[in-house]
Amino acid sequence: MDEELIKQIQNDDIAAYKQLFIKYYSPLCEYASQFITDMETEELVQDLMLFVWENRKQLMITQSVKSYLFTSIKFRCLNAIRDKQYHSQVHSIIYEKLKDQFDDPDYYLANELAENIEKAIEQLPETYKETFLLSRWSDQTNAQIASQLSVSVKTVEYRISQSLKILRKRLKDYLPFFLFFLRI
Repeated sequence: MDEELIKQIQNDDIAAYKQLFIKYYSPLCEYASQFITDMETEELVQDLMLFVWENRKQLMITQSVKSYLFTSIKFRCLNAIRDKQYHSQVHSIIYEKLKDQFDDPDYYLANELAENIEKAIEQLPETYKETFLLSRWSDQTNAQIASQLSVSVKTVEYRISQSLKILRKRLKDYLPFFLFFLRI
């Protein structure tokens, strides 16, 4: 039955898509809520269902539709958890590196700088951000990063240099502190 729905969806049948959406939306939200907050679950499930519709022509489901949807939402949840931990880890590392620099009443600057650096890093293009974070927070060499991302070492070097250029521009008001933090 679900396989027939997918075939209909691949033929642009919006009614079949609605039927699939209604059938799996609540169970997927319930399943996802085991991993992440209820507020995030709905967004992730909606994103998954939108992905199904937008990629309906190329959709290759080799297992049951139910397995595909539940496996997909599980991986989306795990990615969301990983991203959240990355944000928390970045903020902690930034704060730890800078807190001793600010033993005067202006110590709030360290938190402000950490937040601004985190925001600036989040605004980097996805490939730059991933490469930059691996470079600065995982203590990997450029060769190790290149291997992990399946790109050349030159690409890693380029992405890091472009990231630094963008960050310097966005954080120009904090440049002396930022330079200390980034080991430039």
